[in-house]
Amino acid sequence: MFPSSYLLRRHIRHLPRAISTAGVSRTRLLATQNSRKNLDASESSSQKAESSSPSPSTPTSSSTTKHEAKKNSIQVGEDGSLQVPERPKSWLTHKVETSPTVKYWFMKVMSLLGYHSPKQRAGLRTFLLYERVCAVTPDAEKYFWQNECDLPPTFQSWFIITNLHFWMLTVRLRALPEPHGRFYVQFLLDHFFLDIEDRIRAILQPAIPPRDPYTFFTPFYINPNIPKDGKLKRGSRAPERLVTRQMKIFKEQWMGMGMWFDYGLVTNDMELASAVWRNLLGARGSQGIAYPGSNPPKFRRGVNLVGGKVENPEKIDLEKEQSRDDGSGVHDYPPEEIDKYVRYPELMLDIVTYMRREIARLEKISDEEIMEGGLEALQFGKIRPHTNNTEKSS
Repeated sequence: MFPSSYLLRRHIRHLPRAISTAGVSRTRLLATQNSRKNLDASESSSQKAESSSPSPSTPTSSSTTKHEAKKNSIQVGEDGSLQVPERPKSWLTHKVETSPTVKYWFMKVMSLLGYHSPKQRAGLRTFLLYERVCAVTPDAEKYFWQNECDLPPTFQSWFIITNLHFWMLTVRLRALPEPHGRFYVQFLLDHFFLDIEDRIRAILQPAIPPRDPYTFFTPFYINPNIPKDGKLKRGSRAPERLVTRQMKIFKEQWMGMGMWFDYGLVTNDMELASAVWRNLLGARGSQGIAYPGSNPPKFRRGVNLVGGKVENPEKIDLEKEQSRDDGSGVHDYPPEEIDKYVRYPELMLDIVTYMRREIARLEKISDEEIMEGGLEALQFGKIRPHTNNTEKSS
């Protein structure tokens, strides 16, 4: 699909992260070996002891899986702040920090590879922008999205929320002087879809213990393919063609959302609210509201003719398509919950106001701070700044 030169450039661009990942894998290997030794010792001691019940401290596959996931998961503090897990330093990082000679030659090699060029510096900077500014937003407002907007805890919901903040950040990055603006937008998009591919594979092709994530694990959505007993069954891994198909769907959704958000940004709030309703709120009620006494289908949704959800729009059966579950979990409210439609105008107003406010805030930040400053000033604020969601977001 991609030429070999593209793949080579991509791997060279992420060399520092590849080195860090290798260090993490080496650390995990040593930890696994030590845990196996401890497990063997505990098993031998338990056999000698006359005990009929197993020791509660004995590790199992499921507990190991949960520990690995929790170790690399984003954590929400008591004050609502987010803590992205820090990656352990690799052996090369320790060597560079402790040896001036190794540091000198390391910087020489990095200069030959072009790591001081604006393009490569943009690639390194945008990874932090994506991980610490964009990818953390679903967990930061988890209560709002899942309880106020009734978005299900699925990867589709995580994607559309992250894509919203990705778009808001790219609005500011497109205003950077050339060639920085082009580099920053492209590299941020690369990190976004590398993370998407990694998460899709973790869902469709799970591994025990889980592989090191591209960014971090998140409790925002649930992976339904991870068995509770921690043992993968034969045939549980999805084929590669399904991963490719899902990547294509998310690419088309990214393009569609970005186009309509751009249109709403340059026109008026009504158009922007319409894009929010269709893309973030599932277009609930697009074909009317099912009142008590009617016989609505179990899954009734607004049909999106673009974005990968309809393969052949010309031969589509609208009634059949409306009643089909597309996997996103967002469908119309049943008759007993139609009162939830009353708060939709307020939801759309809050989200549109939030989008306008954050874009205006990012506009006031200088180009130098965007490219070289701290990340705290770039992080997104609350959707409802006057509401205390500390307890709710946990």
